[in-house]
Amino acid sequence: MTPPTPALAETPYPSRRPPVYGDAMVCTTQPLAAQAGLWALREGGSAADAAIATAIALTVVEPTMNGIGSDAYAIVWDGEGLHGLNSSGRAPSALTRARFDGQSRLPQRGWDVATVPGAVAAWRALSDRFGRLPFARLFEPAIEHARRGFLVSPTIARQWANAVPNLKDLPGFAECFLPGGRAPGVGERFRSEAHATTLERIAATGGDDFYRGDIAGRIAAFARACGALMTEADLAAHTADWVDPIAVRYRDTTVHEIPPNGQGIAALMALGILDALGVPPGGADDPATLHLQIEALKLAMADLYRHVSDPAHMRLPPAALIDPAYLRRRAATIDPRRAGEATPGDPAGASTVYLCAADPSGMMVSYIQSNYMGFGSGVVIPGTGIALNNRGAFFTLEPGHPNEVAGGKRPLNTIIPGFITRAGRPLAAFGVMGGTMQAQGHLQMVARMVDHGQGPQTALDAPRWRVADDNRSVTVEHETPEATLAALAERGHPVARSPLGSTEFGAGQIIARLADGYVGGSESRRDGQVAAF
Repeated sequence: MTPPTPALAETPYPSRRPPVYGDAMVCTTQPLAAQAGLWALREGGSAADAAIATAIALTVVEPTMNGIGSDAYAIVWDGEGLHGLNSSGRAPSALTRARFDGQSRLPQRGWDVATVPGAVAAWRALSDRFGRLPFARLFEPAIEHARRGFLVSPTIARQWANAVPNLKDLPGFAECFLPGGRAPGVGERFRSEAHATTLERIAATGGDDFYRGDIAGRIAAFARACGALMTEADLAAHTADWVDPIAVRYRDTTVHEIPPNGQGIAALMALGILDALGVPPGGADDPATLHLQIEALKLAMADLYRHVSDPAHMRLPPAALIDPAYLRRRAATIDPRRAGEATPGDPAGASTVYLCAADPSGMMVSYIQSNYMGFGSGVVIPGTGIALNNRGAFFTLEPGHPNEVAGGKRPLNTIIPGFITRAGRPLAAFGVMGGTMQAQGHLQMVARMVDHGQGPQTALDAPRWRVADDNRSVTVEHETPEATLAALAERGHPVARSPLGSTEFGAGQIIARLADGYVGGSESRRDGQVAAF
């Protein structure tokens, strides 16, 4: 088949999306996946069913950002209260620090940074507790897209092509994801019979085969063939854990995140620091406003990287990091006129896919799943379509650090679903995918909606900033006014403008509750869509 002409895929002009209103909706990064969720809602399914159907479809139609080998987290409003789900995976039990002797840092790809996949268990857990449709039915759209194929969209085609140089030689990758020896182009049809067959097996066994049956055996056998450590016992030991979300008060709202091992606590720390500073007098895009947000975020990230890991290995309870008194002390260190060096505090002394769904009954789901970096570890189990994540790359080799690599341990994880309530009632399900951009994106979305009254689509469309991994340098989106760059630089921020079309600022989705229905916004920087009725 001859692919469409490149001009049909070009978007040379800035686009503006209107917010979408409805009685039920799904927001995510790929239109076919959003339609899968809408189908589940029209079939009488709950918001949880819609989230599951969307998540399963995303493993097929957006394989650059997630897959069957992903991790997953969720926050669910069931009409009465919030429930958190942590289905991130653990490192193989035989993994030790000694495996990386002589290395200064962990590898980014390959078997040694793959952790046990948790997404399949998350689908089952959500279905068992909040689903209305039979679990197996939720796989139907994804299986159809895998078997019949789907036309690859521009953003995904670009991400796919960019991944090839780094991943083409990794075990199983080319067989599954490089048909004809290359990445599919824009408008070309991609099929994966292996993916369809695996999803059928998961559907028929309620996910049990993935952790204790033939699929688990194939994963473990390939690991042994490659000299890797993941075993049948590691897969069988995985659990999807229901947890109580953690929260901070922000102005007249409460913001909720999944507790560690996720980085959501960093968003809460930054928001708590901002709350202590009070509402800034300037507007949402005023440099003085951005300066305070950046400084609060830097302090939160310094604490995240020093203190947060698998909660079983943290030296202090997560509550200590979001204690209001501690956050007030951190706020007091911020100079409103000058950028500072962010160092960890002492509380004891005092490419991912995101989606949200809502149904007419009032249930709302904030859900995220990811392979971490695009296509994850790059390892694909032959004949299955299962690309394993590379979450283990977020461990550290620093001796004695709470997040030091170890077997049977969950690494610090970047993916975080968010939720906002006001007076005990739901206000918004939201998330911003994109590695370490996620906590930063949560901060910016909440501040825009709560402090400045912006709606979901406006908050998502606004230019963003990102603090680099050095926790000092700042990059702003191309559309940011030159005067804003100058004002931030005058305050001491090493600031630079991103290239036009940069994908380094994450991708968000928001559903806000109205008095009678919902309003949704979707990411204009990606192929996202709000599907509603």
